[in-house]
Amino acid sequence: MKLTLLSVGDKLPAWADTAAAEYLKRMPREARMELVEIKPEKRAGQSADSIKAIEAARILDKLPPGARLVALDEHGREVSTRDLADLLARWMADGRDVALVIGGADGLAANLLERAELKLALSRLTLPHALARVLLAEQMYRAISLLNNHPYHRE
Repeated sequence: MKLTLLSVGDKLPAWADTAAAEYLKRMPREARMELVEIKPEKRAGQSADSIKAIEAARILDKLPPGARLVALDEHGREVSTRDLADLLARWMADGRDVALVIGGADGLAANLLERAELKLALSRLTLPHALARVLLAEQMYRAISLLNNHPYHRE
């Protein structure tokens, strides 16, 4: 199974790039995770819906064929780290690739959210985009660590 993190945003602060890259490189072979940055649409007087539609098309263009689409959305289901580990275990068991999608400043388009097999919320707090990317990468690493009984995760 391959994990892909599709994330709108291509000019994040260096600390965020460094942190996300660190967690992604720690992922073991059986749960490799690749970051694919999606170019955000310029605001230039466009409506939020128009921007989300353009970004959705870019996301769908990069979505691996046949991958399970998991959308990160503030209205999604909140899960604990243990819940996320259980989800990851199920995904690994069925062998299907998984694409985790973080939208742009305006979120994800309705058609993309409808297409998602699962909507997850990282928090009810509003997070900066850079922090959301780092948090998701870290939690995916923590989830696989928990499944592998690695000492990184402590309960």
